[in-house]
Amino acid sequence: MATPWPAPAKLNLFLHITGRRDDGYHTLQTVFQFLDYWDEVRVHARRDGAIRLLTALPGVPPEQDLVVRAARLLQRTCGVARGADLDVVKRLPMGGGLGGGSSDAATTLVALNQLWELGLARGELARLGLELGADVPVFVQGHAAWAEGVGERLTAVSLDEPWYLVVHPGCRISTAEVFSVPELTRNTPPMTIPALLGGRASETVRPTVIHLMADTRNDCEPVVRQRHPEVGEALGRLAGLGPARMTGTGACVFVPFSNEGDARRGLSGLRAGWAGFVARGLNRSPLLASGAA
Repeated sequence: MATPWPAPAKLNLFLHITGRRDDGYHTLQTVFQFLDYWDEVRVHARRDGAIRLLTALPGVPPEQDLVVRAARLLQRTCGVARGADLDVVKRLPMGGGLGGGSSDAATTLVALNQLWELGLARGELARLGLELGADVPVFVQGHAAWAEGVGERLTAVSLDEPWYLVVHPGCRISTAEVFSVPELTRNTPPMTIPALLGGRASETVRPTVIHLMADTRNDCEPVVRQRHPEVGEALGRLAGLGPARMTGTGACVFVPFSNEGDARRGLSGLRAGWAGFVARGLNRSPLLASGAA
């Protein structure tokens, strides 16, 4: 019987683009927080070495699927003779900025490391995950984090854990396309964690989400608003409820609430045709609570 593993969503509470490297990758600063809302990756170990994806994503060839690539990368790196059947139950929208594909890949690495009894440390898995995508390491590590570099240099942070209303306005956005736009801001001055927290030592405080939201922004927002007016409309609607923000390169937008009831009342007022959900912000990934600590 296949073992189910959670692959949680993430939010970028802000996203600053600080430069562009010679290899074309962008340097950034962001804060990641997880949500108690996830895809489910079901994994069953095989003896014959085959990697089989049981449910393909629409428009994505199985060999390009991140869970297949993650399994093959781990298999190849560790010289594993065993294989796996992989089945992903999707809840997170593709092209939504919630990190669904990266989270699925990270969960695959963590699950197979255990099922294949490889014994790799979490840091080793995170380094492997970086070969699959810049967001994979934070999902492997499993803690809310301040991130720099291309998103792989992580410092664990302790954030308030509000309730979030997350809205998907119905469009799918390509991260590569957003980062290729000439007018994208690429020169936001780098910040330090103490500066973000108003000069206070990060080890001794619990920074609030509202503080992070008020003093920062998402540099991708203007570009996405221009090309996808529905994202701008969703941000405008949510702005009436609180400090609305787009996560990642979109399309999902979110607003924090101090309690679940207010968040659900916001959800009930969504425009027809929009999808949305309410979830609790988490500093510790549900993946760690699944026996993968």
